[in-house]
Amino acid sequence: MRCEVVAIGTELLLGQITDTNSSWIGEQLALAGIDCYLQVKVGDNQARIVEALRQALDRSDAVICCGGLGPTQDDLTRYAIAEVMGVDLELDDEVAERIAAMFSSRGRDMPANNYRQAEVPAGAWTIAEQPGTAPGLVCPVGDPDVGAHGGKVIYAVPGVPNEMRVMVTGTIIPDLRRRSGADAAVIRSRTLRTWGWSESHLAEVLAPHMVQLDRSGHATVAFLASGWEGLKVRVTAKAPTVAEADAVLADEVEVIAAMLGEQVFSTNDEPMDQVVLDLLAAAGLTIATAESVSGGLVAARLTSRPGSSEVVRGGVVSYASDVKFDLLGVDPGPVINEATAAAMAEGAARLLGADVGVATTGVAGPDAAEGVRPGTVCLGIWVDGAAETITVSFPGDRDQIRQFAVISVLDMLRRRLLRR
Repeated sequence: MRCEVVAIGTELLLGQITDTNSSWIGEQLALAGIDCYLQVKVGDNQARIVEALRQALDRSDAVICCGGLGPTQDDLTRYAIAEVMGVDLELDDEVAERIAAMFSSRGRDMPANNYRQAEVPAGAWTIAEQPGTAPGLVCPVGDPDVGAHGGKVIYAVPGVPNEMRVMVTGTIIPDLRRRSGADAAVIRSRTLRTWGWSESHLAEVLAPHMVQLDRSGHATVAFLASGWEGLKVRVTAKAPTVAEADAVLADEVEVIAAMLGEQVFSTNDEPMDQVVLDLLAAAGLTIATAESVSGGLVAARLTSRPGSSEVVRGGVVSYASDVKFDLLGVDPGPVINEATAAAMAEGAARLLGADVGVATTGVAGPDAAEGVRPGTVCLGIWVDGAAETITVSFPGDRDQIRQFAVISVLDMLRRRLLRR
């Protein structure tokens, strides 16, 4: 069973909206064992939407259209589907009454334009779930025994994410699994997160094992560089049941984690800040932060997690040099060095009464400072009365450098806590 996704909306092509719907739908299809080999974006033009749908039907058994079901003139999905089906649109009185009732419940009259949302291609039907004014559609294409697209189906869902998700999980996935029959399978993935090695180095280390996987077909491995979320290693397996797929994944994750060692900070897709908080909580330790180059991002990441109040004492954004000197006890002088990072980490811990301190100082750019080039960052941690520091050089723009500093100093602390 193959299903393609066609995301509709000129705003997607212009980059005004990021198409997160297609990726979410792709994930749901994979979990249901439905193959999705292609996702397409097309603007609000009926001829091009029709062309995209026909090409998708030539390749696949089903198509999910996302977007273009609103009440305005540029919402053309239902018209394009009717053209592909070779039928007219018909007003569904029940749907029209349902939409009118939604407006009435909000104390508003329904604009005439909203009747467009109650138009359904002849032979199609609406999806039972309808959280908003736009109904979803199930549109069989052609006679099952006749024609180029016989027995295939187009689904249409709104572009509003919460409305789309209810329809996909409630109607579309179950219908696709029913249509796939005996060929149904489950595709499951697990993600390891790593930090410290480049993507190419990870691939080089795992290359022999990936060759074995290619031969056996048990699972596949893919890499995804995700900034301060870490470099992800995704393992995917396809099997008749969830239990069988999960068993394959458990074995593969164990093998890969052993090969990568301490570079792996999570085998279950957890972020670095959560991993560090869990380690601190397990050890009964509290933490304080002193941040210059990262400007409070370390503290923000830590405190974004539920339960962080039990571990995080607070933080100091010591952006100005005199704050480092007067508040944190840094010796006057240049501040982009490891001695400053060590003093900041210890100073934050002592000032805020924490067991552990972490610190960042450096140059995010675009200009150099103290004769130090942009991207140079000094990181410090203070644990059990002793400081550890490191100087690193990060690529990228100002935001990337600051974000890399955050995950790197947390990774320093993680490794130190594991050795504790």
